[in-house]
Amino acid sequence: MTVLVLGGRSEIGLEVARRLAPGETVVLAARRCGDLDAEEKAVRGAGALGVDRVEFDADDVASHRRVLDAVRARHGRLDTVVVAFGILGEQARAEADVDHALAIVHTDYVAHVAVLTHLARLMREQGGGDLVVFSSVAGARVRRANYVYGSAKAGLDGFASGLADALHGSGVRLLLVRPGFVVGRMTAGMPPAPFSSTPAQVADATVRALRAGRGEVWVPGALRWVFALLRHAPRALWRRMPR
Repeated sequence: MTVLVLGGRSEIGLEVARRLAPGETVVLAARRCGDLDAEEKAVRGAGALGVDRVEFDADDVASHRRVLDAVRARHGRLDTVVVAFGILGEQARAEADVDHALAIVHTDYVAHVAVLTHLARLMREQGGGDLVVFSSVAGARVRRANYVYGSAKAGLDGFASGLADALHGSGVRLLLVRPGFVVGRMTAGMPPAPFSSTPAQVADATVRALRAGRGEVWVPGALRWVFALLRHAPRALWRRMPR
C-alpha cells in the first residue's frame, strides 16, 4: 500500500505519515525534495517498507497532474493521500500588500482546489482510496484578526465538504480535519490560543478518524461545540476576537 504526503515537510503531515508508515510505502512530495533526509529517516524509523521523494511545488498548479500521474505510474494505487501543504502568512502585511494576500489565498485555497480535483479523478479511476484534507477552525467563522488566512480556509472547507459529497458512493473517502491553533513551526513566536494542540495530537486524532471511517474531525473535539456557540456571537463582539 502507498501513502502520499503532499507537503512532505509539514509537521502535521509527517506525524500522520509516521503513524501510517508501518508496512507501507510512503511518498514524500515537497519542494527541494533532496533535502528531506530528516523526514525520510523519521518515516523509515516508524516502519515504512520504502520511502520515495518527489519534487512537488503546490503553487505550480500546472504541474499537479504530471506529478500525480508520475507517482501513480511508479507506485500503482494510492491508498491514502494526505494533503498537508499550506502557509499562514502575515495578516498585517496582507492588508496592505495585495501580492501577499493573493499568495496566501493561492496556496491555501486555489492550489488545494487544483490538486484535489486531480486527486478525485485519479482515485475514482482506481476505484477507491482515502483523502485527508486539513482545514482549520479559522475558516469556521472568519475573524478580523486573520481574515485573509481564515477566508482561504473557509473556501477550502466548503470545497472539501462538497467534494466529499460528490465522492460518496465512488469508493473514495474524504476526511476533513479542522484543527485549532497548532503549536509548531508555523506559529512559532505566537502565544498559544485556547484549545491549542500539537502536530502529534492533530495526527493522532486524524489517524483515529481515518481508521474509524469518519468524514470530519475537530481537534481538539471540544472545538466543535465551542464554534457551534461562537457562530452566534454578536458581530460587535466577534470583531474583537483574537487570532
